[in-house]
Amino acid sequence: MALLAAGLYLISNDDPFPLLLAKLDAALATGAVALLQYRRKQIAPAGREMEARQLLALCQRYAVPLIINDDVALAEKLGCGVHLGQSDGSVIEARQRLGHAAIIGRTCHDSLDFARQAVADGASYVAFGAVYSSVTKPNAQTVSLTTLRQAKQQLSVPVCVIGGLTAENIQPCVDLAVDLYAVVSDVLGLSVDEVAGRVAIWQQVLLPQK
Repeated sequence: MALLAAGLYLISNDDPFPLLLAKLDAALATGAVALLQYRRKQIAPAGREMEARQLLALCQRYAVPLIINDDVALAEKLGCGVHLGQSDGSVIEARQRLGHAAIIGRTCHDSLDFARQAVADGASYVAFGAVYSSVTKPNAQTVSLTTLRQAKQQLSVPVCVIGGLTAENIQPCVDLAVDLYAVVSDVLGLSVDEVAGRVAIWQQVLLPQK
């Protein structure tokens, strides 16, 4: 199974695609992004493939793995990993289709039972959240620090957190040695010129755990 670097895990937003591409280029050029997830729910399927292919080329340039949100068929077509919500298909089936080396993530909310099942099914990492309320998912269930602590102690795969994360509010998760920090607005909500500087701040906060 693919080895995952710890650190910043960017998830695409709904910016016009040329603007998004410019922001992601700036972010990935820093060398401080561990993973990139393509998530664009407002785009038609044909458009998603076109966009994802461009992001794949960008990711290959910077040697950053690309993860497709909730679409195993597209991930299979592009040779990428996939991230699956609890209602978005089987991790076992995704592993069978994408192969042993693919990165497969699973949303686990605040549930260690979900996480244990995901690991048993072959997930590469498990994602807990929301840590805080966020613009992307304002009504998402929150995760406790107790769950995150137990996950780090008990699970054999990297632990990811998501939900309202900023470089200024993640210290409790850093103290637990959480592996991956999934972020949308705190980086991609900025202008192109601000992105690299913001990623550098994240890198400084996360540096002690590397």
